[in-house]
Amino acid sequence: GCLGDTQFSFRIRQSGGHRSPWHAEDWRYNSRAPVSLQREPAHYFGYVYFRQVKDSSVKRGYFQKALVLVSRLPFVRLFQALLGLVAPEYFDRLAPCLEAVCSEIDQWPAPTPGQTLNLPVMGVVLQVRIPSRVDKPEHSPPRQCSHESLLPAPVVLASVHELDLFRCFQPVLTHVQTLWELMLLGEPLLVLAPSPAVASDMVLALISCLQPLRFCCDYRPYFTIHDSEFKEFTTRTQAPPNVVLGVTNPFFIKTLQHWPHILRVGEPKMSGDLPKQVKLKKPSRLKTLDTKPGLYTAYSAHLHRDKALLKRLLKGLQKKRPWDTQTALLRRHLLELTHSFVIPLEHYMASLMPLKKSIMPWKTPPQIRPFRQEDFLRSLEHAGPQLTCILKGDWLGLYRRFFKSPHFDGWYRQRHKEMAHKLEALHLEAICEANIETWMKDKSEVEVVDLVLKLREKLAQAQGHQLPVKEATLQRAQLYIETAIGSLPKDLQAVLCPP
Repeated sequence: GCLGDTQFSFRIRQSGGHRSPWHAEDWRYNSRAPVSLQREPAHYFGYVYFRQVKDSSVKRGYFQKALVLVSRLPFVRLFQALLGLVAPEYFDRLAPCLEAVCSEIDQWPAPTPGQTLNLPVMGVVLQVRIPSRVDKPEHSPPRQCSHESLLPAPVVLASVHELDLFRCFQPVLTHVQTLWELMLLGEPLLVLAPSPAVASDMVLALISCLQPLRFCCDYRPYFTIHDSEFKEFTTRTQAPPNVVLGVTNPFFIKTLQHWPHILRVGEPKMSGDLPKQVKLKKPSRLKTLDTKPGLYTAYSAHLHRDKALLKRLLKGLQKKRPWDTQTALLRRHLLELTHSFVIPLEHYMASLMPLKKSIMPWKTPPQIRPFRQEDFLRSLEHAGPQLTCILKGDWLGLYRRFFKSPHFDGWYRQRHKEMAHKLEALHLEAICEANIETWMKDKSEVEVVDLVLKLREKLAQAQGHQLPVKEATLQRAQLYIETAIGSLPKDLQAVLCPP
């Protein structure tokens, strides 16, 4: 039913048999990119430009073609803009045009977080800034690079990945906070929309609600009955999987009636009208196929709705305030909400780190203390979200449910790994600040060899960007390794440093 041109995106699992190996540049990119923009090892993103127009010269009476760009990078804005340039040309001129485009893309520089890139294609230069982990949340769009007088003038994209959040959420504004909670808890959600474009934009907008938290569940911006996971996702023999599915086929309502949350979105309204807000309805009201737009769920939100924000956004609609201003308001609200939720977790986690003075150079570093949920919940009285967020409600209940979700597990593993690397780095620094000659005086050859092997292992980790260590420390560690090896008999030296 999509007449004309339409753009949407999907996400597919990489088949298990042949995982492509990680390259060094993937590690480099991932270590500096925000968690939500990292390359995924097990999934591909597909970006689609589809055209369907009447054409009597074709047997079926219609010209139907799609151009699909496949990438591991979630740069939806950049790749949709690229397809917007390439696909119309391709539909007219077919293969030769694609060959020319591919050879241009092959010359593009690698995406480097924090850098602004100029990407020439088909006589146009797309200018984008690749976000970096150290950016401030409200980063401004890329400035035109003054040191290069580019001709033609570049097309500056405000972002490589951010959607027009307000346009996506317009019909569900009154439920944005409830939807944020469902995303935070990793709940299964079915999004039924009138077109692949609306479905995929809504799913991607929902996923982006949690920034800067990593979304640790599965999500499929556009899913059909032909997808290989169809059986796996629609089975009734087990609880629904933690996945957000964007679909257009009403058949899914019948198949997934047992799912706890279903969001049905209607046809998009013209931007001038006040959107009719979808209602919150009980799942039992779900009539097959003729379902009205609404959020069908028995879930009741833990936090009270921010009525002041809703008033501002609806007033902005009446006054025809620019959409990017509305999006900025909504994005800031969601960002502050997520920050308020995460900051107490971060503070408590930091308190589990051993003190720096307890790290001795020649002893195994102390362990990170375990995360005790009840201790954390007690700490909320004096250091909870109420310090940074005006929203009232059952924050404790929300945290309790969050502990059972894949997002807590994902967040905790990531933080624990970072802290373990920090401990290793502090230990390496402590060794490098100690006097190695004094230590070696009364040590056996076995102990010296053991130190050499340990230092080499830490050095390899640090050089692979996994340990946060200064360059001077690395040079010092290398010197220590050479000093230690030099103190050993010649035959052992030959084993440790083969010619």
